[in-house]
Amino acid sequence: MTRLRSEFLRTLSDRGFLHQCSDLDGLDQLAAEGIVTAYIGFDATADSLHVGSLLPIMMLRWLQRTGHRPIVLMGGGTTKVGDPSGKDDARKLLTPEVIDANIADIKEIFAQYLQFGDGPTDAIMANNDDWLSGLSYISFLRDYGRHFSVNRMLSMDSVKLRLDREQPLSFLEFNYMVLQAYDFVELSRRHGCALQMGGSDQWGNIITGVDLGRRVEGKALFALTTPLLATASGAKMGKTADGAVWLNEDRLSAYDYWQYWRNTEDGDVGRFLRLFTELPLDEVARLEALEGAEINAAKVVLANEATTLCRGAEAAAASEATARRTFEQGGAGDALPTVDLSAAELTAGVPIYALLARAGLVQSNSEGRRMVRGGGCRVNGAVVADENAVVGADAVTAEGVIKLSAGRKRHALVRPS
Repeated sequence: MTRLRSEFLRTLSDRGFLHQCSDLDGLDQLAAEGIVTAYIGFDATADSLHVGSLLPIMMLRWLQRTGHRPIVLMGGGTTKVGDPSGKDDARKLLTPEVIDANIADIKEIFAQYLQFGDGPTDAIMANNDDWLSGLSYISFLRDYGRHFSVNRMLSMDSVKLRLDREQPLSFLEFNYMVLQAYDFVELSRRHGCALQMGGSDQWGNIITGVDLGRRVEGKALFALTTPLLATASGAKMGKTADGAVWLNEDRLSAYDYWQYWRNTEDGDVGRFLRLFTELPLDEVARLEALEGAEINAAKVVLANEATTLCRGAEAAAASEATARRTFEQGGAGDALPTVDLSAAELTAGVPIYALLARAGLVQSNSEGRRMVRGGGCRVNGAVVADENAVVGADAVTAEGVIKLSAGRKRHALVRPS
């Protein structure tokens, strides 16, 4: 491949973001000669995004850092429909009130990664409900529906996979790609947007928008996707045995977020440093080359850099200090998740399995019982063998807390209230 001229595409290529592009030479020329406005859409199906959304978020950050303008498109309208991509079943339909509340919570995370404002490269936050909810159905079908081939729509992976598995696909979901294509046209009109980016599972939807822009506006629009990301062991990015790794602080503590990156598999360290940090590539190469126990130093760097971007430098430093105290010195770091027990509860005692659940270390009392039976529960570092054991005031240490552990990596503090 010819050396890319634009800093933006060179950066994406060198760091491993680049997978597919509808016209790489044309986009490279456009980005080398001026400011490109590009967008990525995010549906509001929950009140936080998770680590699986970090790849597109980092793409928007690099877009801005290399002199271009990002648009964060919140799917206030398309969330009412539901994206069938990668889904075996229809998404649960949310009320407009829940969608609006989710968007308000999600917006907070983008302020960590992007600079918003009125400047030529300042980020824009848009909501497709602003134009989708006001559409006249008959007029929309007449003006835009004629440009969509049902034959082609049926061949899209997001549709084809559901049909091949003989799983139901509602007409509502079938319309999703039409609305996403129209979003691209609308953003091109309103903001001069020329590029839509996303994961490779969105390629068909994005290309449909490129084609619609050419047909109805006569504009040259571009599509660019990243590879779908899985861990070295094949696990889905952003998912753990304990659930999703949420980006918002109120869904996941900074310490647990830091620990997610610290626990990265050895084979993923270099790739994740390129994708999820802004470390220079020569430094990434140095860290990636570490072997044996030394790779743990690279994982700490990854955890600190990723946490700094998402939660701030103070949160990263506090999380590292807590991990060091907890794992290296046997202490109880202040940044660990905490649960308060009243004096009455401490006097009476709380079943260990119930305390594990209350601290968020397990999902239920029955899971807590299994954890204890399996030898994975410790109180103040000592293994608890009896699933009916009770934790009370006698377990409070000289530091004024009870340290509760589930497995080797999940810890919480119980504090008298």
